[in-house]
Amino acid sequence: MSGDSSMSREQFDAIVIGSGLGGLVTAAYLCAAGRRTLVLEAHYVAGGNSQVFRRSHHGKEYEFDVGIHYIGECGRDGIITAALNGLGLAERVVFRPLDSDGYSTLHFPDVSFRVPFGWDRYRARLHETFPDERDALDAVLDVMHEVGDAGRRMQRGELGMEQIETEAPGFLQQGLRPVTELFAEHRLSERAAAVILGEQGCYAVRPSDTPVVMAAGLADHFLRGAYYPVGGGQVIAGRLIEAIRAYGGDVRTQSPVQRIRVENGRVLGVVAGKKNRMPVEIDAPVVVSNADVKRTFFELVGEEHLNEQTCARIRDLQMAIPLFCVYLGLDIDLAEQGMPNSNHFIWGDTDLEAIYDELDAGRTSSKAMCYITAASLKDPESRHLAPRGHTNLQIMTLVPRDYSVWNVDRGPTDGGRYHRDPEYRRRKDALTDHLIDMAEPVLHDLREHIVWREAATPISQERFTRSTGGTSYGIEMSCSQAGPLRVGPRTEIEGLFLCGASTPSGPGIAGVMRGGVVTAGEILESDLLGPILAGEVFGDRGALPALNDEWDPWRESH
Repeated sequence: MSGDSSMSREQFDAIVIGSGLGGLVTAAYLCAAGRRTLVLEAHYVAGGNSQVFRRSHHGKEYEFDVGIHYIGECGRDGIITAALNGLGLAERVVFRPLDSDGYSTLHFPDVSFRVPFGWDRYRARLHETFPDERDALDAVLDVMHEVGDAGRRMQRGELGMEQIETEAPGFLQQGLRPVTELFAEHRLSERAAAVILGEQGCYAVRPSDTPVVMAAGLADHFLRGAYYPVGGGQVIAGRLIEAIRAYGGDVRTQSPVQRIRVENGRVLGVVAGKKNRMPVEIDAPVVVSNADVKRTFFELVGEEHLNEQTCARIRDLQMAIPLFCVYLGLDIDLAEQGMPNSNHFIWGDTDLEAIYDELDAGRTSSKAMCYITAASLKDPESRHLAPRGHTNLQIMTLVPRDYSVWNVDRGPTDGGRYHRDPEYRRRKDALTDHLIDMAEPVLHDLREHIVWREAATPISQERFTRSTGGTSYGIEMSCSQAGPLRVGPRTEIEGLFLCGASTPSGPGIAGVMRGGVVTAGEILESDLLGPILAGEVFGDRGALPALNDEWDPWRESH
């Protein structure tokens, strides 16, 4: 460029591609450290899988969560709490606990189980449910509790490898072992094993490929408290965006990145802009990709800038199983009907392995998890979630990775068109009806009260988040892809970093937010995690705008 155009060329200290919570946390901490950071988001609402969408029907409005349904690590010592506090946001995001006596209710053909807070209560309730398996349960739970606790302390930086060898040897011996091997070793029944894995839709990996550290980590995560943000799922993203802007950065929606500029092994910035518009080069010595890991390397960077080993490794990564989501508005208030603030997981069989056999064969399974959650039960005072006297309900299930199950050859990022295809719509409606049927034993006469109904396939997920295979979990958290076997946050290209669900911190809200802190620390060459867990505040609370009762996180995220 030359002349006046060169004077307007934008320069930042860092650019973050994608506005999922990992990217927003990274950007917020960089801004708090004085690094002027720009977040570029292709969608019209920032937040990635934490975003919400709104629907109006006959003058009544509903707000549906895309990805935040219930989360852990929100207590006083939680990583999410600490990450927000480190930015001066602790007082601006309030979390409400789910039912402590049964934050999730698991339904199988011949057994139901309410999951309570606390390892001791959990163990006692399993004993009550399976009285003939006390010894097997104790042996399995002893390992899972040790591995879960050690994994959490490692993530918090409280345990190093030398300490683990002496304080938690079971973590090294059992952590990456398939959880089914642990069950088999102690002759745990299929029924009891299914109950222990009843919430595994939160990471979506077949049991025989689920490492103990994943199953134990999820259990530990929620047994120490399950929560929902007051004001809805968009609140966390909205407050992070508020901090980024207050601390000197910017978040721009409808700003897709076409390419990461790389020369001589280091990043120079990005090329951004919609395909039909003149692309714009933006300069920055640091680029952080919160985008899909495969698209980051193969589409945004390009194989010509990568060594062969990296290309082979990224190509071989398997993405997690995707989800199908149904969004319903009901003309009754389930809280007034006496329904507790609990999730429901309905499984058609205790043989979870057989269910994954069907999914991996490219077939939807009539016995796969049916997950039911009601945002208006978790946050009954929100003015956006549902009208007074109504309920905001979501139902989800696991579906195959193969798009042919939807009569689709190509995903939307590759130019595929699908939305108006009659067969696509028929298959989507059929699965929606099946999930409503599965939910009716828990929610009697459900169909009579539906006033709004829509559904989203993995192809919808790809359209809005550009995730490979339409998964919301990044690369699968399997035995061969867990922990240090994942990618990032540093890459072989100088100045290019990664954050998000595919990095070692893993998927889930707490995982990606912790990962964002770690990535920011790598860039700043400083340990951030330890100080924020100790209560240090990096953000200047005085720079944040005054709290306002009319503040709308969804509008803040545009």
